[in-house]
Amino acid sequence: MNDNGIKRLSRLTAILTQLQTKKILTSAILAEKFEVSIRTIYRDIKALEGAGVPILTEEGKGYSLMEGYRIPPVMFTENEANALITAEKLVWKNKDSSLIKEYSEAVNKIKAVLLYSTKEKIEMLSERIAISPALPNRNTSNSLALIQKALTTFRVLNVIYHSESKVEKTERNIEPFALYYNQQESWTLIAYCRLRKDYRMFRLDRLLKVDLLDLNFTPHKLTLKEYLKSKEKNYTPPDTPLS
Repeated sequence: MNDNGIKRLSRLTAILTQLQTKKILTSAILAEKFEVSIRTIYRDIKALEGAGVPILTEEGKGYSLMEGYRIPPVMFTENEANALITAEKLVWKNKDSSLIKEYSEAVNKIKAVLLYSTKEKIEMLSERIAISPALPNRNTSNSLALIQKALTTFRVLNVIYHSESKVEKTERNIEPFALYYNQQESWTLIAYCRLRKDYRMFRLDRLLKVDLLDLNFTPHKLTLKEYLKSKEKNYTPPDTPLS
């Protein structure tokens, strides 16, 4: 295979990976990413379809992979594997135990598909990375994974919140909007509170109970960037919980 053939094969594989990670992609975006013409992308898509890859074309929108179709796991480079192992050490210091559990399980799956030579190197690297014991290693919440699920599926949460400012416990139904990692290295949930009829910030370590309800809400039109900008306008640092 000549150089052009190798380049095309690499590009076809990369297009497949992109299609697997994005819901829909236009030919213009793919052409810009791989620095080729849109006509070349048309030919690549046709080649992938000819190879049996179920690519759906939505007129005026772009391309997507048929739901359920998956290509084999991507082989990570040694540098990419090193980055994941290093990040794992930092995640272990996170205060939410559900995040640590999910991340560790994901990393174990990644380790399983690495080449033996790479596995040996990252195991050695893992044994030679340490985080200062001065950083606290105390879990203060265990609800981040559940909240992330509610946020991405637009499900209402029923919570019991212990407010620090008013020293009171309240039960509320809230619509999760975004997550914010504050200056105290703790997670805060920004959500629309149906009790207060406004957006509020909830520290995860003050959520005494969190239940995922079988109740959906309409996605918020507000963006996180707009929310944070409005907080700046009102001279309220995003780290100051309003509840």
